[in-house]
Amino acid sequence: MRKPLMPKATASWLVENTSLSFNQISNFVGLHLLEVQAIADGEVSSGMLPRNPIENGELTKDEIIRCENNQNLFLKIKTSEIPLPQSKTKGAKYTPLSKRADKPNGIYWLVKNFPDLPESKICRIIGTTKKTVQSIKDRSYWNIQNLRAQNPSELGLCSREELEIIITKHRQKQT
Repeated sequence: MRKPLMPKATASWLVENTSLSFNQISNFVGLHLLEVQAIADGEVSSGMLPRNPIENGELTKDEIIRCENNQNLFLKIKTSEIPLPQSKTKGAKYTPLSKRADKPNGIYWLVKNFPDLPESKICRIIGTTKKTVQSIKDRSYWNIQNLRAQNPSELGLCSREELEIIITKHRQKQT
């Protein structure tokens, strides 16, 4: 459940400007009931500026009035009309310069431990080209004698979860 951006400042405003119960305020901002009581007593956040949740689009005046009239109801945060940005799902991922030299070692580990893993899967998880994977597979890579098989997740080229997903999917296709 979404909570206000600045819970203590929002709680401070609600304590000062509404007749909501501490329990209702506590539930809305996600603070413990005793923290809300301490804010009301001035023991906590005495120098903090209160934050108006109505002006910041987190509550409506009608919602506050509705909950002031019935102590058993809880405030519900207002949903934003602003659309959320779409996350990128495709495209090459950036590999820092310091890790680029480790890519062949990660490829070599995958080729050595999972020789039947398709080149496309290796390319996707490591972020390399099929030409590089093929040259390591057929041992024509220019620096093949200096390669050491190292787990790509330990090298930081991919996460352990990504690696496990690709390997388990590949094993399922084989059976």
